[in-house]
Amino acid sequence: MAAYPQDPDAPDASYLTFWQERHLCTLTTLRPDGTPHVVPVGVTYDAEARLARVITLKSSAKVRHVLTAGADGAHVAVCQVDGGRWATLEGLAQVRTEPERVGDAERRYAKRYGRTPTPNPDRVVIEIAVKRAMGRG
Repeated sequence: MAAYPQDPDAPDASYLTFWQERHLCTLTTLRPDGTPHVVPVGVTYDAEARLARVITLKSSAKVRHVLTAGADGAHVAVCQVDGGRWATLEGLAQVRTEPERVGDAERRYAKRYGRTPTPNPDRVVIEIAVKRAMGRG
């Protein structure tokens, strides 16, 4: 079985380009009973900071799952697929509510997805400290 690891400190150029294109992604969190919860999301990836971001509402199940994991963060994965190209980022997620962090995530989302999110005071950002990357860009 072939493995396609990417160095999180130096992912290859095609992998980074793939993360800049407009693609719907999935976020996998774990429910309190340990079963996976997989939902469609928009993701931005800052390879230099080793940080992936998902904007969402603070009342969402994905936010509850991350918060339930505790102060150390929740183990999560984000993934995108386009034909034979695919990319997965794994790491520890934290929920951030600071307006500057949410605003930064919204700007990054607007750049990648070509639309500015509608203002929403209930928006938060799930920040994922990337520990593992894999895929083929």
